[in-house]
Amino acid sequence: MKLRGSPKGRLGRFGGLWFCDGRLRGERCHRCLEGFKGGRCGVLTMSETVTLDVGGMTCDGCAGRVRDALEGVAGVASAEVSHETGFAIVSHSGVSRDLMTGAVRTIGYTVDGQAEDYHWGDRSVWKQSAHNTKWCLIGCSIGDFGTIIAFGGFQGFGYNLQPIPYLDALGWSAMSIMMLAMFNGIMTSIALETFILIKQMGGIREAFRVAIGMSLISMIAMESSMNATDFLIMGEPTLTWWVIPIMLIVGFITPWPYNYWRLKKYGMACH
Repeated sequence: MKLRGSPKGRLGRFGGLWFCDGRLRGERCHRCLEGFKGGRCGVLTMSETVTLDVGGMTCDGCAGRVRDALEGVAGVASAEVSHETGFAIVSHSGVSRDLMTGAVRTIGYTVDGQAEDYHWGDRSVWKQSAHNTKWCLIGCSIGDFGTIIAFGGFQGFGYNLQPIPYLDALGWSAMSIMMLAMFNGIMTSIALETFILIKQMGGIREAFRVAIGMSLISMIAMESSMNATDFLIMGEPTLTWWVIPIMLIVGFITPWPYNYWRLKKYGMACH
């Protein structure tokens, strides 16, 4: 049986023993416990198995990140990870449990209900949370801007779009329009997340389940800040070209720290 091995060779299993199966050109295989001169490095060691209870996984992408983190630990032969069961079954040779759990917690997931000690200085988590926030912002902006333009019009880039007459005749208050814009923004964000996750999750039903489970707190904070910015600057629910970048910047910055905290503390993100 061929398993995920080192960049230079592959690991095979025979009678409970792991061995390197490729010609490694005299280089040291990071899964080997002994050096070698080339050819097959032979039997490595007896394999052991440990099961980790991993929290925060919501999709196959999460499971893949956990698997890659575990298999990147020297001495780990393979890891079978499932986001459905929440378990990682790790085959290794003498690797401490603390080392494996540390590798998982470092990328933002919990093990046995415990996460990495919290701090605000993890650049990789800031980067990942920014990526998550970006997709949320794109989805929210579609419904939000579309609603405001429909009720209040748009000016800029040579266009002077008037409100839809029927909607304008309804006489809705600014607060009502902004509330509808927030609702539509959240709906389009969920729709976009579902579309993005369909292939990753293997179907629209599972993709929708994950998308609907995304943090509503983050979406509401984003929508509220964007609409408040528009109202404070324009005095009414309407758009002009120069206010859009300001709304997007405020909408991005407002939920970003929360998304970092959620990802760092609970490993809860799926983009």
